[in-house]
Amino acid sequence: MPPQPNMQQMLKQVQKMQADMARAQEALKDETVTATVGGGAVSVEVTGEMVLKAITIAPEAVDPEDVEMLSDLVLSAVNEGIRKAQELAASRMEAAAGPLGQSMGGLGIPGF
Repeated sequence: MPPQPNMQQMLKQVQKMQADMARAQEALKDETVTATVGGGAVSVEVTGEMVLKAITIAPEAVDPEDVEMLSDLVLSAVNEGIRKAQELAASRMEAAAGPLGQSMGGLGIPGF
């Protein structure tokens, strides 16, 4: 028969994981990712909380005869920035959860 888990120790680990995850979530406010498309024509900056902070458009990307292309570049840059920010957030939260979060995720516990 396998040994019984130490519930008090497990509770301490869960509390530490929750505190680490809260700190990681707070730190994401200050972390940003940058996505650039069109060979530098459009760049965006997105925080780890998925807030769009900046859009930079190179002057040569502005062509009054082809506004649709610029719109497509902005859309692509924003989507890439959001994807990168999601990856950053997932990475930080996974690191904060540590091995306990990974073992709970395997149990199908929501939120882990």
